[in-house]
Amino acid sequence: MRVVVAGGHGKIAKLLGRELAGRGDTAVGLIRNPDHAAALRAAGAEPVVCSLEHSDVDTVARHLTGADAVVFAAGAGPGSGAARKDTVDRAAAVLLADAATRTGVRRYLLVSSMGVENPPAPGTDEVWAAYLRAKRAAEDEVTARDLDVTVLRPGRLTDAEPAGRIRLDRRVERGAVSRTDVARVLLALLYAPATAGRTLELVGGDTPLAEAVRAATAGGPPPR
Repeated sequence: MRVVVAGGHGKIAKLLGRELAGRGDTAVGLIRNPDHAAALRAAGAEPVVCSLEHSDVDTVARHLTGADAVVFAAGAGPGSGAARKDTVDRAAAVLLADAATRTGVRRYLLVSSMGVENPPAPGTDEVWAAYLRAKRAAEDEVTARDLDVTVLRPGRLTDAEPAGRIRLDRRVERGAVSRTDVARVLLALLYAPATAGRTLELVGGDTPLAEAVRAATAGGPPPR
């Protein structure tokens, strides 16, 4: 499987690259800073310099040629202002979806966030509120495309050792989850096409990862 990962230098993206490489698959990481190329190669991924903030759909589409799936794991990151939450967390996700549509790459995994299902509460920090709105808008716009989209909403991310046990469902109680477990869930979702059309929340839990992914796809078509 050839998988193009937007936000290729991010922690989750590099972990996913290692997981894919370990299976003999190919991860292509889209990065905006060429200085990050060596780190991607060390993680087992192929670096491609392509800023989704400053590219058009034709340019991005060229980088998706031959891909079996795309993963949007990009984010404006700490220290960025409200404007970049929109240009990266929303607009870049939509651009990737449009490029996937143009190239015929149907499988799309969108890494979102828990807490986006409701509008930000009054008094929420302006930048955090912009982040939540951008993530929710990305979900709405990407899932409106004619693609096989799975939205993954992790809880609070940690760098803890992977537990291999999670909670994965349409709604789960808030909690934390290791980035490695997130990457491994993304890998499992790539190999679980029946998760297309679903939005799944993810935190650490008691269920073995593979079993949790199987359970999340049981029971027929995804809820509307």
